[in-house]
Amino acid sequence: VQLQASGGGLVQAGDSLRLSCAASGRAFRAYSVAWFRQAPGKEREFVASTTWTGSSPDYGDSVKGRFTISKDNTKNAAYLQMNSLKPEDTAVYYCAAQRAGSNWGYWGKGTLVTVSS
Repeated sequence: VQLQASGGGLVQAGDSLRLSCAASGRAFRAYSVAWFRQAPGKEREFVASTTWTGSSPDYGDSVKGRFTISKDNTKNAAYLQMNSLKPEDTAVYYCAAQRAGSNWGYWGKGTLVTVSS
């Protein structure tokens, strides 16, 4: 599976942004998907994940109630809807995928999100 994240950009605090993760390969439907982010000078942080069916979402504490992860197996894509953005959400966002029982072994190139105050 190859992944490509897109949709990043420069927004103001309080705005919304939707990131997309396009995947190649029919096997993508069998993969769980997650979003991670890494801000300058900081460690990579878990943002959200969902199962291969797009159910049972899980979120990092810092984004709960503001971000929503989804997966569309008919389009071989996953999404991250980000609302009420804050300057501290500024980071490079990466999508990742895993087969059941394995680690997050598939990563796409990130997309930069910058939130100005």
